[in-house]
Amino acid sequence: MNTGLMNKFGTRTDFDPVESIDVVAVKDLVEQYGSPVFVLSEKQIRRNYQAALRSFKTRYPKVQFAWSYKTNYLNAVCKVFHQEGSWAEVVSGFEYHKALGNGVAGHQIIFNGPDKKEADLILAIENHSLIHIDHFDELYLLIRITERINKTAKVAIRVNFDTGVYPIWDRFGFNYENGQAWTAITKISKADKLELVGLHCHIGTFMLSTAAYGVAATKLCQLALRCKNEFQNPIQYLDLGGGFPSTNTLKGAYLPGVDTVPSVEDFAETITNTILEAGFTTDELPLLILESGRVLIDDAGYLIGSVLANKRLSDGRRATILDFGINILFTSSWYDHKISVAKEAGQYTEETVLFGPLCMNIDVIRESIMLPLLERGDQVVVHKVGAYNMTQWMQFINMRPAVVLIDQQAKSHLIRKPETLAYLEMMEEVPDYLK
Repeated sequence: MNTGLMNKFGTRTDFDPVESIDVVAVKDLVEQYGSPVFVLSEKQIRRNYQAALRSFKTRYPKVQFAWSYKTNYLNAVCKVFHQEGSWAEVVSGFEYHKALGNGVAGHQIIFNGPDKKEADLILAIENHSLIHIDHFDELYLLIRITERINKTAKVAIRVNFDTGVYPIWDRFGFNYENGQAWTAITKISKADKLELVGLHCHIGTFMLSTAAYGVAATKLCQLALRCKNEFQNPIQYLDLGGGFPSTNTLKGAYLPGVDTVPSVEDFAETITNTILEAGFTTDELPLLILESGRVLIDDAGYLIGSVLANKRLSDGRRATILDFGINILFTSSWYDHKISVAKEAGQYTEETVLFGPLCMNIDVIRESIMLPLLERGDQVVVHKVGAYNMTQWMQFINMRPAVVLIDQQAKSHLIRKPETLAYLEMMEEVPDYLK
């Protein structure tokens, strides 16, 4: 009963406590910063980036990563990536200004997304940023802007295509198969103030197929070679986007993510081989840009929380209520996150439902997990939460907690303060008649 059902992979009960993160005690982090609290490991972030860069650079001569701001745009996090040599990839004017504020040179900012305001486009043109056009309306707007201000914009187009993974991500960019992409390229080539310098795709998120990237790279290369042959316009870079998965376990998966998810090495092998064999001469090889986010930071993030209460549900199952919910752990909607206890526990375990504190029936962190019996005030550690939770979180019922970065010397730093009522009410206005 304690170990669960037998299976052909062998079953073991593993409840090794996680009492520290990068040798900083969980108990000390809670005492200093409160509970719940997000914790990020600078050492792991840098290790992930360096390993991913090495995977591509040992296979291809020209590689550049651009940190995906939407994945985690806390300034301290972005600055770590920029120190490592990463450019910035942004998808809104808000993120564009954050990148400038973080000291990123304009020509090292990639501006993606379907909602670029006219003022943001003008700023990007003046800063010589790389503007990735998403739709024809944006293309026409850029033509008008560049003619009006008499400045040239460096642009790429986002291309979507059938890579064998469904549903196709055709909401963004210009379709390859129906000729939209080539039509956009033709229009750009006829515009006096637009310089086509790149081609971009982002085929999906948490992609488990390396072959899909091979198809994507093949089609981008075909477009690039056609640009060279028909318009004498050699493409300077190919941007394969992101979408590489972390080793989190998707809900409903039979095996854990660490056993099934392709490695960055696997993706690098497929992408680089495809480009190298596409027909470019050695001196024509385009710069390869990657916009990875999740795979570079997910396993560098932890969420520490505390037990509020235990109870029995009507069907007899044990339930534990924690002090964090789906409002700050957004990814619990599609991951079965690994959750560890933060102290030595007894040998007895029981199937448990983990609830958050929100007054919503959907506030479920894990529908079922085998855990030792926990008491009020005990801490738990949720693993691999570095991607998206600190950008997609929301203030709902409870305020958002502090975020802490542990540096390479095992010293903790507060990089985002916990919210207060005064902070939340800063933007409110009460009409005089209600005062």
